[in-house]
Amino acid sequence: MKLDNKKIFQTLNPNKIWVPVIIGLAIVFGMFYFDPKVNKDSLNGIFDASIPWVILAILVILFRDVGYVYRIREITDRKLTWKRSIYVIILWEFASAVTPSVVGGTAVAIFILNKEGIKFGKAIAYVMVTAILDNLFFVIGAPIILFFAKGSIFPESKVLEMQLQNSMEAIFWISYTLYATYSIVMAAALFYKPRVFKWLLIKLFSIKWLLKWKHEAQGYGDQIIEASKELSGKKWNYWLPIIGATIFIWSSRYLMLNALISAFVPLAAHEHVIVFARQVIMWIVMMISPTPGSSGTAEFFFGQFFTEFLTNYTFVTSILWRLLSYYPYLILGAFFLPRWVKQVFFKKKKLEAGPDVSGN
Repeated sequence: MKLDNKKIFQTLNPNKIWVPVIIGLAIVFGMFYFDPKVNKDSLNGIFDASIPWVILAILVILFRDVGYVYRIREITDRKLTWKRSIYVIILWEFASAVTPSVVGGTAVAIFILNKEGIKFGKAIAYVMVTAILDNLFFVIGAPIILFFAKGSIFPESKVLEMQLQNSMEAIFWISYTLYATYSIVMAAALFYKPRVFKWLLIKLFSIKWLLKWKHEAQGYGDQIIEASKELSGKKWNYWLPIIGATIFIWSSRYLMLNALISAFVPLAAHEHVIVFARQVIMWIVMMISPTPGSSGTAEFFFGQFFTEFLTNYTFVTSILWRLLSYYPYLILGAFFLPRWVKQVFFKKKKLEAGPDVSGN
């Protein structure tokens, strides 16, 4: 099975950065115009930020990126150099930033790894492993976080109407159930019975109204079988570092906001736990967002989840949060993509053509 290169490059398009930027700016201007709490005084609140805490927030997000680079290098059995691993992660994050969260950058990641010299079957396996590990972080971590948050996981404030709050809880539990089911099924398919999974897919898509997707389902089943072969026989010394890196990556992602909020208001220990926990819940809710990189959705839910901690600093903190955790990957992706294309495609063609022995 081959990837559609045309569709991949439609996703890896630097011009697409304007879509999430425009959506994000529209939400910001909408908040500024319609929310009476957002005004010039609230914007000036950015100067109240504690510089050491802001620096810590930047360092934590950099640690997260280092974790991503380390994990992809370990997953590929160190076939990628540190430099190539950085390219892979930047472009992967860029693809995720310009596609809806529910879609993600999976196909693009497989394409990138394959062009970096990783065999197609292994590229599929490595991307599937990262997806399963990331999902399991939430599937296993959410109940633990719910326990430590002691029932304060969902915001309770006058900002939220009861109907909206109930809807948010319903969205979370529906999303959690879907992610848990998906993770368990995919883990079983990849590590236990890939051929049974393919057989079930074919049977499912043999139903009359699903028949037109049967070919794609069969291809996906083949991918699972191929990926399973590549991962069979891996020892604990392979799995432990990448599991540890996954926990480190997502913890760093969320601790960044803890540091950012602390730059404006002091947080007690139990409040740090609640802020961390609510980010996990918010992420799961945001995963159903139809906008690229959850633009607009992220800014909206940020206010709902964290206003009670920030009061007058909610607006400026939400802007800083997105400036640190989202927009850099749009800029870096647009910068690195042309260089990666030149390195991977044009240099490769030049090598395949061989040296010029004509004397010209």
